Amino acid sequence: MELTKNQYDRIAPLLPRQRGNVSMSNLQVLNAILYVAEHGCKWRGLPPRFGNWHTVYTRMNRWSKKGVLDRVFEQLQRERIVRVKVEAFGLDSTSVKVHPDGTGALKKTVRNPSASPGEDGTPRFIWLPRMLERRSRSPSLPATPTTPRKAANS
Repeated sequence: MELTKNQYDRIAPLLPRQRGNVSMSNLQVLNAILYVAEHGCKWRGLPPRFGNWHTVYTRMNRWSKKGVLDRVFEQLQRERIVRVKVEAFGLDSTSVKVHPDGTGALKKTVRNPSASPGEDGTPRFIWLPRMLERRSRSPSLPATPTTPRKAANS
């Protein structure tokens, strides 16, 4: 996805005028930005044909802060030169911070009782074990806990 000279001429008025001794034209910088956007590579991964990656990054950063890139990409889409469509995006822990409860960490479930039970206060709950035993018919099987059954209608 590189712009031709004819396509560049249609958006050139939106870009700042180049002054002084510049090593790269706005067209080269714009094509380098489009390359990074299309391929998702790092700035250092720019092919040598685009020039120095740091120069491209510095100019892109300056344009982005001044709103130049927003206007350029709006015009590129209006002219149907570049069509950008975001279909999916990914988030990971380097860009989104998660609350510790959402990380799957084990929760503390054991109380730390103090040395003297009087300081713990009253218990918050009372265990009422209900153990009904039924003797097994076979002497080798242990007794099993059961629950009371309702009487059948006779």
